[in-house]
Amino acid sequence: YVRFHLISPLIQQSAQNIVLFDTFVNILSHNLGEPAYEADVAQLEYKLVAGEHGLVIRVKGFNHKLPLLFQLIIDYLSDFSFTPAVFEMITEQLKKTYFNILIKPETLAKDVRLLILEHGRWSMIDKYQTLMSGLSIEALSSFVKAFKSQLFVEGLVQGNFTS
Repeated sequence: YVRFHLISPLIQQSAQNIVLFDTFVNILSHNLGEPAYEADVAQLEYKLVAGEHGLVIRVKGFNHKLPLLFQLIIDYLSDFSFTPAVFEMITEQLKKTYFNILIKPETLAKDVRLLILEHGRWSMIDKYQTLMSGLSIEALSSFVKAFKSQLFVEGLVQGNFTS
């Protein structure tokens, strides 16, 4: 089991940064779909999670091939690229996701409660309005470049690994 948390102070600076981060993580997951298929067949699992403070990469499975899968994810992260069609598809999916969160009273109430309790938190309404006002490909590209330049990493490795 390998878990790395790529933390960046850039994410919480604005609602637009959070939306750009969500877009980035979804495009990265989309890009990894085909290359990581063989790892899935080999019973290796991975998950990319857009956390509040950064990207969480979780990888688990048999230890002799796990570093290869982790390296694949890191390679796609470092050489991040996307097409305008993928950008449009992911932003449309995010609009639906955000809207579905907003129409459910229990998730909206949880969001409002956390907004009151946590300093510097952006509401789902802010994120949805930011996304609806439009994101540019250039904004995503510059965000990803800035995100990769301001990273702090925390990691945990459990299992049959050598130091």
